[in-house]
Amino acid sequence: MLKVGVTGGIGSGKSVVCQVFATLGIPVFNADDTAKYLMENDASLVTAIRRLLGDDVYIAGKLNRDKVSALIFKDPDKLRQLNALVHPATISYGQNWFQSHATPYAIKEAAIFFESGSYKDIDVMIGVSAPLELRILRAMKRSNQSREKVLGIVASQMDEDEKMKRCDHIIVNDDLTAVLHQVLRLHEVLLARAGY
Repeated sequence: MLKVGVTGGIGSGKSVVCQVFATLGIPVFNADDTAKYLMENDASLVTAIRRLLGDDVYIAGKLNRDKVSALIFKDPDKLRQLNALVHPATISYGQNWFQSHATPYAIKEAAIFFESGSYKDIDVMIGVSAPLELRILRAMKRSNQSREKVLGIVASQMDEDEKMKRCDHIIVNDDLTAVLHQVLRLHEVLLARAGY
């Protein structure tokens, strides 16, 4: 089975693109959602996070995401250490997920494939690209975050141009170009590459 990665910066519309693939019957693994799940449900990961950030980042077993964000975005070393805990757990979970499917190809959606090194396990990388200002507005609207907070996230991610250069295919999601046609065309390319 072909392993396909879908990546892009915050607000690029990765999830929208993956929803279109899902309607075509393609399984989609969301790395960010899985990481959030594991950070609350994987006992060894929870213990390691408590050790790194303190017991008070959990309230009744739920991760206090605002507190974690406040801690890690002002301390790049803490962010690096947290990523070093969460990324391997998420990558391992994703590898098992891929093995559980028997479709021509399956998709893993993640913002930080190249930063985490998980792109090495992927056969084809798809980048989702959108203009920066549109990405900022989408992210602010979606998560009700301030412009400053979204810009902080953008600054912590790999440069968008660099990320797109590393991808095998790019889907433009600028609210002007039809995403559906791009996904359908790419679906045919991926099926052919998978030997279907």
